[in-house]
Amino acid sequence: MPAPGVKSARPAHRCTECGFASPKWVGRCPECQAWGTVQEFGAPSTPLRSVSAGPVTAPARPIAEVELAGARAVPTGIPEFDRVLGGGLVPGAVLLVAGEPGVGKSTLLLEVAHRVAASNGPALVVSGEESAGQVRLRAERIGALHEQLYLAAETELSAVLAHVEAVNPSLLILDSVQTVRSPAVDGTDGGATQVRAVASALTAVAKSRGMTTILVGHVTKDGAIAGPRTLEHLVDVVISFDGERHSTLRLVRATKNRFGPADEIGCFEIGDGGVVGVPDPSALFVSRREAPVPGSCVTVTLEGSRPLLAEVQALVASTSGGGSPRRAVSGLDSQRVAMVNAVVERRGGVKLADADVFAASVGGVRIAEPAADLALALAIASAAKDRALPSGTVAIGEVGLSGEIRRVGGMGRRLAEAARQGYKIALVPVDAGSAPGGMRLIEVPDLGAAFARLF
Repeated sequence: MPAPGVKSARPAHRCTECGFASPKWVGRCPECQAWGTVQEFGAPSTPLRSVSAGPVTAPARPIAEVELAGARAVPTGIPEFDRVLGGGLVPGAVLLVAGEPGVGKSTLLLEVAHRVAASNGPALVVSGEESAGQVRLRAERIGALHEQLYLAAETELSAVLAHVEAVNPSLLILDSVQTVRSPAVDGTDGGATQVRAVASALTAVAKSRGMTTILVGHVTKDGAIAGPRTLEHLVDVVISFDGERHSTLRLVRATKNRFGPADEIGCFEIGDGGVVGVPDPSALFVSRREAPVPGSCVTVTLEGSRPLLAEVQALVASTSGGGSPRRAVSGLDSQRVAMVNAVVERRGGVKLADADVFAASVGGVRIAEPAADLALALAIASAAKDRALPSGTVAIGEVGLSGEIRRVGGMGRRLAEAARQGYKIALVPVDAGSAPGGMRLIEVPDLGAAFARLF
């Protein structure tokens, strides 16, 4: 047994890819399943020692006396992006932007760099995936040329830091963090160890220089950010860039934000001229038709502080060939759809056991909020009965397993947005509040009451 206060002298082994620690060597890392990455680190540990007080960087002060001049957000000039950030870019902040390949991350950030260079001093874009000439072609296409916007193509961390020293930018964009390696750290390029080292070094430089830094990150096939989880802990803001390849709509969400709300959403439309903000995206998510059709219902979702109208569509058809009924979902949570489908059949009396049920959202938007449950239930029932809902109707409410309609947050903002878009009838839970001018509320306690009022 080791002496009191002394750690075991047994050497430690650590995976160079994910950092998993093991008391003994193994050929395959149990954490990331990589072969040959577990190596012995360090010599036997020394006895524990007490730590004495040392010098401080700045004396502690009352919180009310801390200066805020250097922590104010600077708007980028792109309102939709500023909405997600909580007002703009904070000096010294480190942002991580992740999204699938080809979704438009580099194009949007190049436009951000152009706006910052024109209003707040030099901006530096370092590309590890493209040459400077390729980035220049994109900048010409979207009109993002400026004398204060600098480009460089590097894959070595030391070279990136040299460019920062030479340009002294107010904004640094690194595209992407997985393509840059630090020669002082072992590990494969793009591996967890390298990504952690590069992000840590750039974060330290950003804080010391007051330089806003945006790191572009890759995503895995499951949509998660590639690399170690500590990468998301190191940065101040984590932004996801979502969008379907067949759609021009792009949604930007902040999943972590130390300087503002972490649930805001920005809407963009991508085209030949780059990525353009869409200040009123509700029209993209709702079909415009002269007469209502069965299997369609409009709801109002709440993304942060922004209410958005979204249309839910359903199709119910007889199962062909006597096989098992199919359930297909697009843009909705499949588990949520399965639950609502069961409640509609059991509590609403709509027979769906021998029918194929298809449910989808319009415009490529993803709806995961429980407030869309009532609209989904009405769309399924409307499709099954082949009877359209009255024109100008929206439905807002969460559906419980017993068929009751529950209240949701932000009902006032949702109804106000629906009234602004011209909707006259709203199906809502009981005690949902007062109706905006020109709108009639129909309060329904459960699905049975909702179906009886509409069908």
